[in-house]
Amino acid sequence: MTTPQILSFAIIAGAIVTFAWGRFRYDLVSLVALCIAVIVGVVPIKGAFTGFTSDVVVIIASALVVSAAVAKSGVLEATLAPLLGRLKSLPLQVPALAGATALLSIVTKNVGALAILMPTAIRLGRTEGSSVSALLMPMSFMSLLGGLVTLVGTSTNIIVSQVREETVGRPFAMFDFAPVGLCLTLLGFVVVSLGWRLLPRDRQGRERLEDGTAEEAYSTEATVPDTLPDTLGTIADLALDKDKIVVVGLECADGRRLPAGPDTRLVPGEILLLEGDDEGLAAMFARLPLLPARSEHALESAEAHTEVRSIETVIQPDSPLIGQSAQRARLQDDFGVKLLAVGRRNERITQRLREVTLRAGDLLLIRANDTALPEFVRSQSLLPLAERAVKLGSPRQKYGPILVLAVAILLIAFKVVPVVGGFFGAAVAVVLIGALPMREAYGALEPEVLILIGALTPISEAVQHTGGTGLIAAGLAHALTGVAPIIVLGVLLVTAMACSPFLHNAPTVLVLGPIAVLVAKQLHLNPDPFLMAVATGAGCDFLTPIGHQCNTLVMGPGGYRFGDYWRLGLPLSLVVIGFGVPLIAFFWPMAGG
Repeated sequence: MTTPQILSFAIIAGAIVTFAWGRFRYDLVSLVALCIAVIVGVVPIKGAFTGFTSDVVVIIASALVVSAAVAKSGVLEATLAPLLGRLKSLPLQVPALAGATALLSIVTKNVGALAILMPTAIRLGRTEGSSVSALLMPMSFMSLLGGLVTLVGTSTNIIVSQVREETVGRPFAMFDFAPVGLCLTLLGFVVVSLGWRLLPRDRQGRERLEDGTAEEAYSTEATVPDTLPDTLGTIADLALDKDKIVVVGLECADGRRLPAGPDTRLVPGEILLLEGDDEGLAAMFARLPLLPARSEHALESAEAHTEVRSIETVIQPDSPLIGQSAQRARLQDDFGVKLLAVGRRNERITQRLREVTLRAGDLLLIRANDTALPEFVRSQSLLPLAERAVKLGSPRQKYGPILVLAVAILLIAFKVVPVVGGFFGAAVAVVLIGALPMREAYGALEPEVLILIGALTPISEAVQHTGGTGLIAAGLAHALTGVAPIIVLGVLLVTAMACSPFLHNAPTVLVLGPIAVLVAKQLHLNPDPFLMAVATGAGCDFLTPIGHQCNTLVMGPGGYRFGDYWRLGLPLSLVVIGFGVPLIAFFWPMAGG
């Protein structure tokens, strides 16, 4: 071996060992590896940052932004609401949520799909008394399988397509992965629908800091619009219990207070006084034509670079707001702040928002632009609570993100635009139409994953350019000479599956993809099935929480331990190996290399 080959192998090996050790962050390890590669001359300085501008990074980042916009739209929550109301037991809940996650992973990146549906699963588990630990892992595993179906479903497919373009001359198309991916997804669905019983059901998930007030009851108000559908005649027709909302009062347009019962007729202009948590109230406003608390004038951003957002605060004992109401304090006129809701522990508020006399310890849900918020919070002695995505008061583009995503997929499928152009354009479009503020778009990105891929791409290319991949490929080809091609295919799939927990799924494809192509060429076989095997194996880590970010994402909320994953993951891995290899060989003939 030459010195550059030895150095490139040593850097990759060092990264693998450090990944497996788990002492340092993946992104930090990858950046250090890139620095070392530049210092020793394996990666030229001019090519050190090409990975950060690669199509792979742009596609993944764009898919995450689009997924966040779809999640915020509330369309999926509204679509699933009738179904979730009928899911009273785990044998029904697991297949429904796992299947929904798989379907969503087909059209958006799998980690985005899982992030969209996880809150729904956690909420369902808590309200129905089900085991959250029995729900989340099947959803994670099905997000991995659903991601195998399309080019954009998982980063491994995107990367293997780029490897194919660089080595063979053409990338994979949007639905080239579908025949194998759909079959494995259906088989996996059967396994998780039955195998969830192997999982522990008594684990308590770790709550995030921002979840401490996520279910705090707030009091707010909604106005009955001028026109209502025929199906909404009474308060009972609103089905507020679906969102855990209680009507605590009703005020007519002329200011009279009336009792509010299930049979009370809804009259345009009436104001309903409501109580519920932030997510429930936001879901209700997304589902029903009721109008949120009105203001004398709309809030506006002070400058082009500022945005209007909602935050939670608590009134401290020395606040000048104590003893004041929103109306007397002239919050919107003097401060440009809109009061959305008030929360008070152990007491139900039955007054209009503008009339509530504020007390120390009250929770205020307020909305203002970024310029007004800091000064208002400081001057009124308010304590901002843990930063989390507050849904109530945030405007939603209900169908915009779904339409943008559908258009992007159609344009990509019919090859009108390349994948990178389609998803980048979709990400820009959801921000442009107001479906996702720039602050939330930046928050949707996963910098750890993007840096991991961007930093390791030049190192993987260095292994190839120094002849390292050719050296490994020649060794594998020599060892596998005379072996049935389907066995070679299985070896590559299992190797990728074994490497994924330690090397991470994206670097696994970056390293093994070019090797698979060279092995196929030296054996005079078609490289496409071997690339498919690498992508499938790398995308199917069901045995650990570290091989894919979806498994990591559910570990805390599900209360899982490292050793819990193999319980359901082992049978699922055996199904992927046992059926995946013949499926790949059937849909992608190996002859003709």
